[in-house]
Amino acid sequence: MSPIRCLRTLGTFVLLMTLGYSTANAQEIKTVFVIALENHNWTQPSQLPGGIQQVYQNTNAPFINSLVNGTAYAVINGSMVNISGQVAYASAYHNVLATPSGNNPSIHPSEPNYLWAEAGTNFGILDDDDPFKDTPPNSQSTPLHLSNLLTKAGKTWKSYQEDIDLITVGLSLCNETLSPDQWTVPLASFSGHLGCGTSNAYNLSTQYNYAAKHNPMVFFNDTNGGNDPSTANPLSSHYAPLQQLQADLGNGTVADYNWITPDQYNDMHTSLTGGYKGLTGDAANIKQGDDFLSQVVPMIMASDAYKNRGVIILWWDESESDGVAGDNANDFSHTVGEIVISKRAHPNVNGLPYASPVNFTHSSDLLTMEEIFHVTPILGDAVNATDLSDLFQPGAVPKKP
Repeated sequence: MSPIRCLRTLGTFVLLMTLGYSTANAQEIKTVFVIALENHNWTQPSQLPGGIQQVYQNTNAPFINSLVNGTAYAVINGSMVNISGQVAYASAYHNVLATPSGNNPSIHPSEPNYLWAEAGTNFGILDDDDPFKDTPPNSQSTPLHLSNLLTKAGKTWKSYQEDIDLITVGLSLCNETLSPDQWTVPLASFSGHLGCGTSNAYNLSTQYNYAAKHNPMVFFNDTNGGNDPSTANPLSSHYAPLQQLQADLGNGTVADYNWITPDQYNDMHTSLTGGYKGLTGDAANIKQGDDFLSQVVPMIMASDAYKNRGVIILWWDESESDGVAGDNANDFSHTVGEIVISKRAHPNVNGLPYASPVNFTHSSDLLTMEEIFHVTPILGDAVNATDLSDLFQPGAVPKKP
């Protein structure tokens, strides 16, 4: 074969390989939105009212249940859209390190699970303290966690936290946000009542409650900028008030990886003083979170970032005891919610969103994020995990890097 013909053949081969890679790459998830929710089982042995209620088939969570039972519709960009057509969910998602018998290390309360979502381990931490409250601090010095790997790989990340960066008038916080040059890294938790005649946009109450324990990136020195709560902290631009999300969606400036934490009322953690819509206790907790999602999920779905290979992941932090004698929250009879919403989600089956029977944990999410964003090394317990690819169409989650 002549040298010219060899070059032509080689060129054709390279072109086909490039086209093949581009086609495969075009199927992959590109942008991730994780919405973090709190302290509820998806399913549990006892479904009796009172105590901790499960979310699945709970009448106080109509939006969440419409997602998975095939009846979810929303007005998006002026058109009625069947959201359920873009949903898949896990039916066997378990607490970190859970076993069928429940005879295993207990990874609770919340904070250890948020650390696990970032690094595949809780670093021995079993409390909910702020990053720099303790000696030694709960903030970790290791560079081996997801957000830092994303930064090193040229990917972007942002942590949207409700109730942070609010303006102060007199002695009161008001539900209006500071300009970005006044943002800080939210290292300390705080709660109270809004002033200035303002209220929460999602539950219309005057209460606010930010918890650092629900903000995973803030527990690592290279993504929190150290113990510096001032506006001079160089990492402050990565932590945005939740109000900024709508603007970022509209102008196309969301990050590749977006972690969204509602405050402790809108994430199902705590009920508002006086209850919510006639409900109190755990019923109110669930309804508050469900109403929040019914507003935020369609907003994200209307964005170009979602439409262009985006995914929304509804993520709950841990399983809970439900009050039955002999109950063990760490066994397989307690499952944790995990719902994905994406045009690349596993197709509906017999007209209903696909319910994956695969055993998943937070390690599965972490492995999947590393695969989506092509970062290494595989972190902590993620090396032992099964990724979330069963919840997606083939090619949406690339193979392990």
